[in-house]
Amino acid sequence: MTRISEAGSPHPPTVLTVNLGRLKPVDYTDAPSGGTGIDKRPADGPVRVLAPGPKGEGGSGLVGDTVSDTRHHGGNDQAVYAYAREDLDAWERELGRELPNGVFGENLTTRGLDVTGARIGERWRIGPDLLLEVASARIPCRTFAAWLGEERWVKRFTRAAVPGAYLRVLEPGEIRAGDRVEIVRRPDHEVTVGFSFRAATTERALLPRVLAAGEALHPELRESALSYSGTLSVALEN
Repeated sequence: MTRISEAGSPHPPTVLTVNLGRLKPVDYTDAPSGGTGIDKRPADGPVRVLAPGPKGEGGSGLVGDTVSDTRHHGGNDQAVYAYAREDLDAWERELGRELPNGVFGENLTTRGLDVTGARIGERWRIGPDLLLEVASARIPCRTFAAWLGEERWVKRFTRAAVPGAYLRVLEPGEIRAGDRVEIVRRPDHEVTVGFSFRAATTERALLPRVLAAGEALHPELRESALSYSGTLSVALEN
Protein backbone atom coordinates (compact mmCIF):
# COMPACT_ATOMS: atom_id res chain seq x y z
CA MET A 1 0.00 0.00 0.00
CA THR A 2 1.30 3.43 -0.89
CA ARG A 3 -0.19 6.82 -0.04
CA ILE A 4 0.35 10.38 -1.12
CA SER A 5 0.65 13.52 0.93
CA GLU A 6 -1.01 16.83 0.25
CA ALA A 7 2.33 18.16 -1.02
CA GLY A 8 2.54 15.33 -3.57
CA SER A 9 -1.02 15.64 -4.82
CA PRO A 10 -1.95 17.50 -8.01
CA HIS A 11 -5.37 18.20 -6.48
CA PRO A 12 -6.36 20.64 -3.75
CA PRO A 13 -7.82 18.93 -0.66
CA THR A 14 -11.44 18.29 -1.58
CA VAL A 15 -14.48 16.27 -0.51
CA LEU A 16 -15.25 14.07 -3.51
CA THR A 17 -18.48 12.65 -2.09
CA VAL A 18 -20.53 12.81 1.10
CA ASN A 19 -21.80 9.30 1.80
CA LEU A 20 -24.83 8.17 3.79
CA GLY A 21 -25.98 4.70 4.80
CA ARG A 22 -29.39 3.25 5.58
CA LEU A 23 -30.02 0.36 7.93
CA LYS A 24 -29.70 -2.94 6.09
CA PRO A 25 -30.61 -6.25 7.82
CA VAL A 26 -27.70 -8.73 7.72
CA ASP A 27 -26.90 -12.05 9.35
CA TYR A 28 -23.30 -11.21 10.31
CA THR A 29 -23.84 -8.70 13.09
CA ASP A 30 -24.70 -8.91 16.78
CA ALA A 31 -25.97 -5.33 16.80
CA PRO A 32 -29.31 -4.95 18.59
CA SER A 33 -30.72 -3.47 15.38
CA GLY A 34 -29.93 -6.66 13.48
CA GLY A 35 -28.41 -4.67 10.67
CA THR A 36 -25.64 -2.38 9.52
CA GLY A 37 -25.29 1.05 7.94
CA ILE A 38 -21.84 0.40 6.48
CA ASP A 39 -23.13 0.39 2.89
CA LYS A 40 -22.87 4.13 2.30
CA ARG A 41 -23.76 5.85 -0.97
CA PRO A 42 -23.01 9.38 -2.23
CA ALA A 43 -25.66 11.95 -1.35
CA ASP A 44 -27.14 14.09 -4.12
CA GLY A 45 -27.23 17.40 -2.25
CA PRO A 46 -25.99 19.16 0.87
CA VAL A 47 -25.91 17.24 4.16
CA ARG A 48 -26.21 18.77 7.61
CA VAL A 49 -23.40 17.76 10.00
CA LEU A 50 -23.55 18.20 13.78
CA ALA A 51 -22.26 16.70 17.03
CA PRO A 52 -24.46 13.64 17.64
CA GLY A 53 -23.98 13.28 21.40
CA PRO A 54 -22.03 10.90 23.66
CA LYS A 55 -21.07 7.41 22.53
CA GLY A 56 -23.83 4.97 23.33
CA GLU A 57 -26.46 7.64 22.82
CA GLY A 58 -25.53 9.53 19.65
CA GLY A 59 -25.00 7.96 16.26
CA SER A 60 -23.63 9.57 13.14
CA GLY A 61 -22.84 13.25 12.87
CA LEU A 62 -24.43 13.35 9.40
CA VAL A 63 -28.17 13.85 9.24
CA GLY A 64 -29.68 10.94 7.31
CA ASP A 65 -26.81 8.54 8.03
CA THR A 66 -27.26 5.34 10.04
CA VAL A 67 -25.09 3.96 12.84
CA SER A 68 -26.63 0.60 13.64
CA ASP A 69 -24.61 -0.27 16.74
CA THR A 70 -24.03 2.70 19.03
CA ARG A 71 -22.27 0.44 21.56
CA HIS A 72 -19.16 0.51 19.40
CA HIS A 73 -19.68 3.22 16.78
CA GLY A 74 -20.77 6.81 16.49
CA GLY A 75 -20.95 9.48 19.15
CA ASN A 76 -19.06 12.75 19.40
CA ASP A 77 -15.58 11.23 19.05
CA GLN A 78 -16.59 9.19 15.98
CA ALA A 79 -19.07 11.56 14.40
CA VAL A 80 -17.61 11.57 10.89
CA TYR A 81 -15.40 9.02 9.15
CA ALA A 82 -13.11 10.13 6.31
CA TYR A 83 -11.12 8.00 3.87
CA ALA A 84 -8.89 9.12 1.01
CA ARG A 85 -9.77 8.21 -2.56
CA GLU A 86 -6.05 7.69 -3.20
CA ASP A 87 -6.03 4.96 -0.55
CA LEU A 88 -9.14 3.35 -2.02
CA ASP A 89 -7.36 3.37 -5.38
CA ALA A 90 -4.39 1.57 -3.82
CA TRP A 91 -6.74 -1.03 -2.34
CA GLU A 92 -8.39 -1.44 -5.76
CA ARG A 93 -5.03 -2.34 -7.26
CA GLU A 94 -4.26 -4.77 -4.44
CA LEU A 95 -7.66 -6.45 -4.37
CA GLY A 96 -8.27 -6.37 -8.13
CA ARG A 97 -11.82 -5.04 -7.78
CA GLU A 98 -13.68 -1.77 -8.01
CA LEU A 99 -14.18 0.10 -4.74
CA PRO A 100 -16.75 2.88 -5.13
CA ASN A 101 -16.81 5.90 -2.85
CA GLY A 102 -18.40 4.98 0.48
CA VAL A 103 -17.62 1.26 0.28
CA PHE A 104 -15.43 1.36 3.41
CA GLY A 105 -18.33 2.93 5.27
CA GLU A 106 -16.73 6.36 5.06
CA ASN A 107 -18.89 9.47 5.28
CA LEU A 108 -16.36 11.60 3.41
CA THR A 109 -14.35 10.34 0.46
CA THR A 110 -11.57 12.89 0.00
CA ARG A 111 -9.04 13.71 -2.68
CA GLY A 112 -5.68 15.43 -2.28
CA LEU A 113 -5.67 14.95 1.49
CA ASP A 114 -3.34 12.63 3.43
CA VAL A 115 -6.00 11.45 5.87
CA THR A 116 -3.88 8.83 7.61
CA GLY A 117 -1.07 11.37 7.95
CA ALA A 118 -3.35 13.88 9.65
CA ARG A 119 -2.41 14.65 13.25
CA ILE A 120 -4.72 14.00 16.16
CA GLY A 121 -6.25 17.39 17.00
CA GLU A 122 -5.84 18.69 13.46
CA ARG A 123 -8.79 20.84 12.39
CA TRP A 124 -10.46 20.95 9.00
CA ARG A 125 -12.71 23.75 7.78
CA ILE A 126 -15.11 22.49 5.12
CA GLY A 127 -17.44 25.00 3.55
CA PRO A 128 -18.21 28.26 5.32
CA ASP A 129 -19.41 26.82 8.63
CA LEU A 130 -18.34 23.23 9.32
CA LEU A 131 -15.27 22.69 11.52
CA LEU A 132 -14.05 19.15 12.18
CA GLU A 133 -11.28 17.87 14.44
CA VAL A 134 -9.30 14.69 13.80
CA ALA A 135 -9.93 12.38 16.77
CA SER A 136 -8.77 8.83 16.05
CA ALA A 137 -8.12 6.02 13.61
CA ARG A 138 -10.72 3.52 12.49
CA ILE A 139 -10.20 0.04 13.99
CA PRO A 140 -11.52 -2.71 11.69
CA CYS A 141 -14.31 -4.95 12.98
CA ARG A 142 -15.98 -8.16 11.86
CA THR A 143 -18.87 -6.27 10.27
CA PHE A 144 -16.38 -4.45 8.02
CA ALA A 145 -14.75 -7.78 7.13
CA ALA A 146 -18.06 -9.53 6.41
CA TRP A 147 -19.33 -6.60 4.35
CA LEU A 148 -16.22 -6.41 2.18
CA GLY A 149 -15.96 -10.20 1.80
CA GLU A 150 -12.18 -10.32 1.53
CA GLU A 151 -10.25 -13.21 3.11
CA ARG A 152 -8.41 -12.28 6.36
CA TRP A 153 -9.53 -8.71 5.86
CA VAL A 154 -9.05 -7.48 9.43
CA LYS A 155 -5.42 -8.65 9.42
CA ARG A 156 -4.74 -7.23 5.97
CA PHE A 157 -6.31 -3.86 6.79
CA THR A 158 -4.40 -3.72 10.07
CA ARG A 159 -1.10 -4.60 8.44
CA ALA A 160 -1.53 -1.87 5.82
CA ALA A 161 -2.05 0.73 8.60
CA VAL A 162 -4.06 3.04 6.34
CA PRO A 163 -7.19 3.27 8.50
CA GLY A 164 -8.71 6.64 7.67
CA ALA A 165 -9.81 9.08 10.36
CA TYR A 166 -12.72 9.66 12.70
CA LEU A 167 -13.51 13.31 13.32
CA ARG A 168 -15.40 15.36 15.89
CA VAL A 169 -17.77 18.17 14.96
CA LEU A 170 -16.62 21.38 16.63
CA GLU A 171 -18.86 23.71 14.65
CA PRO A 172 -21.90 22.35 12.77
CA GLY A 173 -22.65 23.14 9.16
CA GLU A 174 -23.61 21.81 5.76
CA ILE A 175 -21.29 19.84 3.52
CA ARG A 176 -21.53 18.71 -0.08
CA ALA A 177 -19.48 17.04 -2.80
CA GLY A 178 -16.84 19.37 -4.18
CA ASP A 179 -16.26 21.33 -0.97
CA ARG A 180 -12.64 22.28 -0.34
CA VAL A 181 -10.92 21.14 2.87
CA GLU A 182 -8.78 23.75 4.59
CA ILE A 183 -6.43 22.63 7.36
CA VAL A 184 -6.76 25.51 9.81
CA ARG A 185 -4.84 23.96 12.71
CA ARG A 186 -2.06 21.37 12.67
CA PRO A 187 -0.68 20.48 16.12
CA ASP A 188 3.04 20.32 16.79
CA HIS A 189 3.37 16.66 17.77
CA GLU A 190 4.10 13.35 16.06
CA VAL A 191 0.81 11.60 16.73
CA THR A 192 -0.80 11.10 13.35
CA VAL A 193 -3.81 8.91 12.65
CA GLY A 194 -1.46 6.23 11.32
CA PHE A 195 0.82 6.47 14.36
CA SER A 196 -2.10 6.14 16.78
CA PHE A 197 -3.46 3.19 14.80
CA ARG A 198 -0.19 1.32 15.02
CA ALA A 199 0.02 2.10 18.74
CA ALA A 200 -3.47 0.69 19.27
CA THR A 201 -2.87 -2.45 17.20
CA THR A 202 0.51 -3.81 16.10
CA GLU A 203 3.03 -1.60 17.95
CA ARG A 204 1.82 -1.26 21.53
CA ALA A 205 5.19 0.08 22.65
CA LEU A 206 4.18 3.35 20.97
CA LEU A 207 1.25 3.85 23.35
CA PRO A 208 2.99 6.17 25.85
CA ARG A 209 3.92 8.51 22.99
CA VAL A 210 0.30 9.04 21.86
CA LEU A 211 -0.31 10.99 25.07
CA ALA A 212 1.51 13.89 23.39
CA ALA A 213 -1.74 14.55 21.53
CA GLY A 214 -3.22 15.86 24.78
CA GLU A 215 -6.94 16.52 25.15
CA ALA A 216 -7.61 15.78 21.48
CA LEU A 217 -6.80 12.09 22.00
CA HIS A 218 -9.76 9.73 21.91
CA PRO A 219 -10.72 8.89 25.54
CA GLU A 220 -10.49 5.14 24.97
CA LEU A 221 -7.01 5.38 23.47
CA ARG A 222 -5.95 7.70 26.28
CA GLU A 223 -7.12 5.11 28.82
CA SER A 224 -5.18 2.37 27.03
CA ALA A 225 -2.05 4.52 26.86
CA LEU A 226 -2.22 5.45 30.53
CA SER A 227 -2.82 1.84 31.53
CA TYR A 228 0.09 0.63 29.40
CA SER A 229 2.36 3.36 30.75
CA GLY A 230 1.44 2.45 34.31
CA THR A 231 2.13 -1.22 33.72
CA LEU A 232 5.46 -0.36 32.10
CA SER A 233 6.44 1.84 35.05
CA VAL A 234 5.70 -0.95 37.53
CA ALA A 235 7.75 -3.42 35.44
CA LEU A 236 10.70 -1.03 35.36
CA GLU A 237 10.52 -0.45 39.12
CA ASN A 238 10.61 -4.17 39.78
